[in-house]
Amino acid sequence: MRTPDLFIGGLGVHLPEVVSVRSAIEQGLCTPEQAAVHGMTSAAVAGDLPAPEMALRAARDAVEQCPADLGLLLYADTWHQGPEAWFPHYYLQRHLVGDVLAAEVRQGCNGLFCSLELAAAYLRATPSTSAAMLAAADNYGTPHIDRWRSGPFILGDGACAMVLTKDTGFAQVLSVGSAAIPELEEQHRCGEPLFPPGATTGAMVDFTARDEAFVRLSAERSDLRLAWIVAHKKMMQLVSRVLAEAGITAADLTRAAFTNLAPESIEHRWMEVLRMPMDRSTWDYGKTVGHTGAGDPFIALHHLLATGELKAGDHVIMGGVGSGLTVSCAVVKILERPDWD
Repeated sequence: MRTPDLFIGGLGVHLPEVVSVRSAIEQGLCTPEQAAVHGMTSAAVAGDLPAPEMALRAARDAVEQCPADLGLLLYADTWHQGPEAWFPHYYLQRHLVGDVLAAEVRQGCNGLFCSLELAAAYLRATPSTSAAMLAAADNYGTPHIDRWRSGPFILGDGACAMVLTKDTGFAQVLSVGSAAIPELEEQHRCGEPLFPPGATTGAMVDFTARDEAFVRLSAERSDLRLAWIVAHKKMMQLVSRVLAEAGITAADLTRAAFTNLAPESIEHRWMEVLRMPMDRSTWDYGKTVGHTGAGDPFIALHHLLATGELKAGDHVIMGGVGSGLTVSCAVVKILERPDWD
């Protein structure tokens, strides 16, 4: 999707203090062998601070940078947010944005990219709406998931929020897009029943066990083995399409920011496709905060801007992979370095 009139006016982030992997090993929360799988060094840990409150803090920062007239709120998350049958976007609606269309986006780790596509279409289709708020937040410090041992990553808590406008901002969103590989739908639930839902039975979430079950299933089914080839092909096509819609090539990219997973995944899924070295990804930063759910690439963009690693004219590609299976990416152009001091 070409997005010629879409700008990031504000970008807020709330990250709690980090806990080192070394400390987690000393506390018996994980083993050195488990830590070696992902290579991460620490994770942001929020304690009992609720995810919606972290989202509100990030959103207030974004609005302070860009006090626009918001007409849409989209809230992405991947984990439980509060009392069941209650929805977190209403917390931000009550405390910040007021009487606007508000919705929760459940698209896994690609939630903010989905929100970006939906917001772009909504802003284009609604002349009276000039700006939208996008937010994502998660706190994984709850029963039924182990942040240190649930998969080939460690889970970090945190939130990010951005104000999208039609007119101006410090960055322009040039394009955004997604692709689906429904053949791999079973990967992130393999070996577990669809009913009753695990959250209602007290079952632990263990992505490693699910992946191992899916590998065993793939060994028996040629269609699943072929699906991985299809997935890689679709990812390459998506990257090519989003770059073309942005009017640039991979050679024009300054940096790349993706979901915080093991470095081998980032390199194989993204950096090799782009023919970019790993030192131009944000892995060195991502490994210090952990996988924060839907916010990883946008939190990394905030980090690049805050540390002066981007300047006017630079292009950044961001991407992610979500359960289901979907892949998404977006290209942004930095128009000016925001004054966040």
